[in-house]
Amino acid sequence: MAYIAMNRFRVLPGQEDTFETIWRDRESHLHEMPGFIEFRMLKGPQQGGHTLYVSHATWASEDDFRGWMTSAQFRGSHKNAGRSRMDGVIDGPPDFEGFETVLHQAK
Repeated sequence: MAYIAMNRFRVLPGQEDTFETIWRDRESHLHEMPGFIEFRMLKGPQQGGHTLYVSHATWASEDDFRGWMTSAQFRGSHKNAGRSRMDGVIDGPPDFEGFETVLHQAK
């Protein structure tokens, strides 16, 4: 079954367009990786002084995800994603959550 890797971002008020542009303009290299299935950036509600965003990447397995995390492609896609680029855009570092799929239903 698939592995879901998610990061929750707390985007500061008025910085939503900037945050989305940073992600839209990045070179992700995800498509080059074995086991990569799909990526989505999800925009959630405004709450507690921020807008919630969640990056959602689906992988064939946790091992495939771990391979991405240690790859040259990962380092390349994150070389300009350092804290300074996100200063004034997000409220603190993202919160990572990883999930193993135990049940999947599709149309």
